[in-house]
Amino acid sequence: MGCGDRIPPDEGAGLICSRCLTLLRPPPPPRCPRCDVPLGTGHPHDAPCLECVDWPQVLNFARAVAVLESPADSMVHALKYEGWRALSGLMGQRMSAVCPPVTPASVVIPVPTTRRRQRTRGYNQAWVLAEVGADDLGVVLLDALERPSGSTQVRLGPMERRGNVWGSFRPKPAFRSRIRGAEVILIDDVLTTGATAVSAAMALGEAGAKSVGLVTFARALPLGTEKRRFPRG
Repeated sequence: MGCGDRIPPDEGAGLICSRCLTLLRPPPPPRCPRCDVPLGTGHPHDAPCLECVDWPQVLNFARAVAVLESPADSMVHALKYEGWRALSGLMGQRMSAVCPPVTPASVVIPVPTTRRRQRTRGYNQAWVLAEVGADDLGVVLLDALERPSGSTQVRLGPMERRGNVWGSFRPKPAFRSRIRGAEVILIDDVLTTGATAVSAAMALGEAGAKSVGLVTFARALPLGTEKRRFPRG
């Protein structure tokens, strides 16, 4: 599901070949200690990170397994749009490996999708990743957020994405008592602009969550990140 080639028989019956696994590239250092975005070697240590400077205080970290490039993008697409739910095992395990240490107050909550999209896909990709992550981390999985409506984010720019999801999440009434005082590990497949994470974190914070940390499988790097890291001259 990464490169579209055949997997050698000696590698077993997995969906991703060993070569593609080695090509999963984490965001390059140095990275922001809060949002994990590559800062570039010339970034002053005491300067704020422009990617997360406007995040709400309750959203205190983001971590991702790989940069959103081949083969990570193919894996995300296969899970999200092609029905390859079995990929969630490998992807979820990689996500739990990059998650900071959990505490007794930690809970895992997936980013919800709309009912229409869940009916179309047959499942919420964030939920199946969260199932694996919660099991690996040994913490409770809560289906505590809902997203009553919303249009696709795929072709939207950063400002449009923020407007599209702003205020679109809300805690389910039955889970408010479980959210209050919790250290939430928010699970999604991809971090793009952060608009979805910010909106979901604000809903959780208003419900009394102590903190929210985002863990995704892939992360889209801001334009120019690689150029900042490897300047010419």
